[in-house]
Amino acid sequence: MTEITTLSQFLTTAQTQFQVYDLGRRVQHIDMLAFHQIESLATPYPYPIQGHAQFAIVFWNANQQHFIWFLKLALDEQGLLSPAPRSQFIDMVLSALGQDPTQPLSDEQQERLANNPFSFKPSQEKLAVFNALVRKQLGQAASAQYEFALQYLCGQIAPSQWQHIGIQGIADVCVRLNELDHEAHVLTSFDSAAKEVQIALCQCLEHVHISTALATRLFDKLIQADINDKAYFLRALASHPELSQQAFQHLHQASLLDATTLISIAGRNWTVLKQEVSRSIYLEALALQSQSFFNQVFADIVAIPSLREHLLGELRNPNRSVQLSQAIGGLFKAASK
Repeated sequence: MTEITTLSQFLTTAQTQFQVYDLGRRVQHIDMLAFHQIESLATPYPYPIQGHAQFAIVFWNANQQHFIWFLKLALDEQGLLSPAPRSQFIDMVLSALGQDPTQPLSDEQQERLANNPFSFKPSQEKLAVFNALVRKQLGQAASAQYEFALQYLCGQIAPSQWQHIGIQGIADVCVRLNELDHEAHVLTSFDSAAKEVQIALCQCLEHVHISTALATRLFDKLIQADINDKAYFLRALASHPELSQQAFQHLHQASLLDATTLISIAGRNWTVLKQEVSRSIYLEALALQSQSFFNQVFADIVAIPSLREHLLGELRNPNRSVQLSQAIGGLFKAASK
């Protein structure tokens, strides 16, 4: 029998169909060709977070029973999957299940697989968006919370009744923005819905592609928002690079590039850092934080393949401030230990 070395190979051999979703930075689908290239170590993982690939695999058999693995696998210095942890996980599955990952499990097997060192638990918001996205892509009905959330956003339910809305229902609406008049209701809800619902909408919208009309509304809300709420609207612009840039400039000019905002940009709006001026502003603001904070955030964003060369180039920028030069020196000192 051919040795099984990749997750794709294992799932294909088991005669299952499967889909892959990144759950590290933003909840998003990874197409099969891209995942095969990642698994063959031909390309780095596109959305690394804290040195790991965090993704979900949804797979199903001929009976259409669906299964999910939430996996957190280490990446090497080039951002490629480290083969050893992946092989260890595959060995664990083979040991517990043999060649069929869809077979019924005993309580002991379920506990052993659920508590493996490569699993992780997504945040509530990410899990809600993931569930909504999977249901939509597999042609399944939305959750039971969907109807009430839509009725609230349509204005059929009083704004004060927001406590009865579940985050899953809001996520269901957000991943279906292109259906019926969902986007129109989401747009108007930023005028009428309770603040808590607006924040929940932002937490879901940061993971989906939004139109320019909706992005413009979110940008306007960001300008008007209290300081403590601006980051929610910033992250909701993640899929719209142009307005993310404008939001970044607004926050910079208002001297609001604090630790929370810097983390938001690193985690969701990292496309901002592709622009040279914004990248310089960001690093200068980052250098005003503690050395450990600078080291951690820089290490996280420099691992993003689309940013890596740009950020490494900044380490040699002769026009940087003394403060940034000192922070970079501290970075090198920590790396050499």
